[in-house]
Amino acid sequence: MKDFRSVADGVAEEIASGRLRPGERLPPQREFARRHAIADSTAVRVYQELARRGLTVGQVGRGTFVASAPGAPAPAPALSEPAAHRVDLELNHPVVPEQAGLLAAGLEKLVRSGDLESVLRPVGPAGTPAAREAAADLLVRGGGRPDPERVLFTGNGRQAISAAVAALTRPGARLGVEEFTYPVLKAIAARLGVTLVPLAMDEHGLIPEAVQEAHRAEPLHAVYVQPVLHNPLSLTMPARRLDHLAEVLLTSGIHAIEDAVWAFLRDDLPSLASRVPEHTVLVDSLSKRLSPGLSLGFAVAPAALAGRVTAAVRSGGWTPMRFPLEAMARWQEDGVVATLVRAKRREAGARQEIARRHLGDFRTRGDPSSYHLWWELPAPWRSDTFVAAAARHSIAVTPAAAFSVGRPRGPHAIRLGLASPTEEVLSRTLAALAHLARSAPDDLAED
Repeated sequence: MKDFRSVADGVAEEIASGRLRPGERLPPQREFARRHAIADSTAVRVYQELARRGLTVGQVGRGTFVASAPGAPAPAPALSEPAAHRVDLELNHPVVPEQAGLLAAGLEKLVRSGDLESVLRPVGPAGTPAAREAAADLLVRGGGRPDPERVLFTGNGRQAISAAVAALTRPGARLGVEEFTYPVLKAIAARLGVTLVPLAMDEHGLIPEAVQEAHRAEPLHAVYVQPVLHNPLSLTMPARRLDHLAEVLLTSGIHAIEDAVWAFLRDDLPSLASRVPEHTVLVDSLSKRLSPGLSLGFAVAPAALAGRVTAAVRSGGWTPMRFPLEAMARWQEDGVVATLVRAKRREAGARQEIARRHLGDFRTRGDPSSYHLWWELPAPWRSDTFVAAAARHSIAVTPAAAFSVGRPRGPHAIRLGLASPTEEVLSRTLAALAHLARSAPDDLAED
């Protein structure tokens, strides 16, 4: 008879080697028992042992998932598709009431303009001159406007990140990332065979000296960074820190991928790309600004890298459709983008205030301009047990392990996406989570 610990060791080895990736769903326990020729009761003990080691997370109604593992290349948590829960605080898509009407008016003009045939034709990564001009206007930050000739387009923001990573690295390359990073980047790196190198952070974001130390230990090929409204921590780099990071990139000769997807909420701040334009590929997207279903990615690449980014877009099959380019240009020209951005900034502040009312007694980290909140759970809660407990209340939240890089398990924290529910539903949901956090995990058996 197999000992449950030896079977758990085998699964742990698969996780450590990357054959089982973070976010991957394990089979139901009975199926696992059949595959391994063990008793059902032994399978139960294996799953308990894996959870005890912090290698898996059980989510009621969804199953058991790989949480994290030392050296694992890329978790793929459930942030890519809508969850089946009644209240989803995983996905984070800002929507405001006036959105549909404003967007519909622009689309109606486009369809009736007599140019429909032309806007349905194929287009390459460079788009059209009019689209590049409109995108440059849309991407203005801190008074700085990108050179329209440097703007490239992809089907969505994730594809822009993928193209930038593919252009700046190669299989086996080392990509420096903040120790908490966008989970989709981890999946991208795994697919491209890129090793993620966690870089230390503090209350101001990425520490430039951490980049230097990692690069001295073994050269970094590039760094991926979110300087404004970092996901998940909502941190924004002050100007002095951004200047320091730019200096490190210049002296070390390292290229950066600047993810600015949330920066439209703080467009008074200049970009890293404006400080080191020849060393930075800036990536952004349309969906957060406008609507979740309107996907269009932007990659602003320096002249020396434009050819590599363009080739990556083409080889990845990430070229955009022409229709969203034309729609974006019209919405930008008509002022629709600016109107929606202002509305979404106000909405972010209102939702952060709701969070403050319900979670103000806990250790949280947010920003009045941000749509997400980082919550350090009170003892004795662990992030995996809290995620499972929230799921029992039909609430989907994201554990810290989904964002953590280079740790066997993340801290006992969760990220809350505040954008998707209505304000009323959000308020009720956060009240329920606050009540849950004030209870003991053992109390759940009585629910």
